[in-house]
Amino acid sequence: MTSSLTIAFLATCRMALCIIILCLISPEPVPAQSSDAGLQASLSTLSTERMLADIRTLSAPSFNGRLAGGEDDVRSARWVAQEFAAATLQLPPIMNGSLIFPFVSGKHGTPLGVMASIIPTSTIQPDPDLRIGNADQMTTVTLGTDYLPVLDSPTANTQGRVIFVGYGIVDPAHGIDDYAGVDVTNRIVLFLRGKPDHYPKPVSHADKVRFARDRGALAYLTATGPILNPYEARRGVTGRPSAFYGQLPPDRAIPGAWIGTALAEQILSGSDNAKADRLHLLQEQLNKTPSSQSKETDRYVSLHWNTTIQEGLLTNVVGLISGTGPDAIIIGAHRDHFGRPAGLLFPGADDNASGTAVMLEVARALMKSGLRPQRTILFVSFSGEERDLLGSRLYVTRPVVPLASTKAMINIDHAGIGNGRLTVGVTGLEKTVAQQAGEPAGLASKLDVFGFFPGGDHVPFKEADVPTITVVSGGIHPHYHQPTDTADTISPDILMTTVRYVLSLAWQLASEP
Repeated sequence: MTSSLTIAFLATCRMALCIIILCLISPEPVPAQSSDAGLQASLSTLSTERMLADIRTLSAPSFNGRLAGGEDDVRSARWVAQEFAAATLQLPPIMNGSLIFPFVSGKHGTPLGVMASIIPTSTIQPDPDLRIGNADQMTTVTLGTDYLPVLDSPTANTQGRVIFVGYGIVDPAHGIDDYAGVDVTNRIVLFLRGKPDHYPKPVSHADKVRFARDRGALAYLTATGPILNPYEARRGVTGRPSAFYGQLPPDRAIPGAWIGTALAEQILSGSDNAKADRLHLLQEQLNKTPSSQSKETDRYVSLHWNTTIQEGLLTNVVGLISGTGPDAIIIGAHRDHFGRPAGLLFPGADDNASGTAVMLEVARALMKSGLRPQRTILFVSFSGEERDLLGSRLYVTRPVVPLASTKAMINIDHAGIGNGRLTVGVTGLEKTVAQQAGEPAGLASKLDVFGFFPGGDHVPFKEADVPTITVVSGGIHPHYHQPTDTADTISPDILMTTVRYVLSLAWQLASEP
C-alpha cells in the first residue's frame, strides 16, 4: 500500500503544485455584513447542477465505491482537496507522523488539509458461494438478492447446521439469554438485526458476533426481521441483504453473511412448508417477552469466499474559512462507502456523495459571499463512517480547533432522496436554533426537528460534549446500503432544499455573537 501511494505522489506532483499556487494567490475573505441580505445573495448562488455533477463524479465506477482505507478512497480524498482549493478555502497544515501520501504539502512536507491514519482494510474477493439444503444436497443462493458476505468477514470455508438464536443477545442482568437451551458448538447461528422492543440497552452487531464466537459457533447469518422499528423503516431497511461491517478485529471475527428475510424464512421452515410465517411469529414473541425462542433447524448452510486484508490509509480532508474570533463550527459529511465487495459495486450516491456535494456547495457559496464570520468555519470530509465512525473519531482525537472552542458540529448524510422534508437531530442546543435557521431559506415548514439522531459522524462529537445538528433528507431511503444507490436516483429538488438549509444554518451559527 505504501509503495503504491508513493508512486501516486510522484504522478500527482504537477497537480499538487497547481493547488499550492492557487491557495497562495487566492485572496483572503473580506469582511462582509452577515445580514439577511447577504444570506439571500449567497442562497441565490447555489447550483443544483454543480451538486449533481459532484455526485456523479464520486459515485462513478472510476472511484469503485470509495472503500475506506482503499486507494480509491484516497483518490476521492484528493479530489475533495482539489475542490476545497478551487473554492479558495484555506487548507491547514496537519501533522500525521511519518505517513507519505499524494496530497498538497506545506513547509517541511507537512500535508495541507489532510488528517490520516493507517487502518486494516478487508476486501471480499469476487465469486463467493453460499449454499443451503440438507447435509448431502445443497443449493446455491444468489449473491446480492439472497445474501451478502459481511464486509469485514474473514475467509469462509465452512459448513454446518443452522440454529436460530433470536436476536442473538446474552444479558442475564436484564433477563435475556437467546442461547439458553441450545448448544451452538460447531454450528452456524442465525439471528435477527437489532433488538427486541423490551430490551432497554443498545446492542451492537459486534457484541452479537462475539456472543456467537465465544459459544463455539463456526459462523453466523444476520437477517432483517419482517417487523421493522421506525428507525429501520426510515433508513430504508428492507428484507433484502444489506452491506455492513461486523466491527470485530480480524483475529476475533468469525465468517458471517447478511441474508434476506425470504432466505431466513426458508431456513426456519425447512421441510415444513406449512409454517411459512414462522419468522414473523418468532419475532412477535421475541418482542413481547425476554424468554428464549432459540431452536435447531433441519437446514445446513455452507459459506465459501476469500478475504484479503491489507493496510490502508484513512483520510479526512479539512478546509476552513477563518473567523474573527477564537471559536469555530464544523460542517462535515462522510465520503466513504463500501467499495466492490464480492465484485458488486456500491456507488454510494445518496450515502454519502450527496452530503459531500452539499458541503462543497455551501463552501463555495460562503467563499463567494466574502463573509468573514465571527467563528471559523471548518469543512471536514470524513472517511470511515461506515466502519464505526473511524474518521470522525480520528478528528475528535486530533482537532484542528480545540473541541472546547467548537460551538457546533453540523453533519450532513443522505441528502438526495426522500419525501422533500428534512429530518434534523439536535444535541446540546435548543431545538429552536435549528428551527429558526430554516426561516431565511423559506424552509421552516419543511423541518422535522428531533433530539439525538442515532448513528453518524456527529456521534463522537456529541460524546465529546460538542453540540451537534444532523441534517438528513426525510422519508425512506430505498437504496440504503444497496448497489442501486446510484446518481440517477437523486432528486435535484431535495438536494436544493438540503443545501439551502445547511447554508442558512451555517450562516446563523458562524455569525452569531
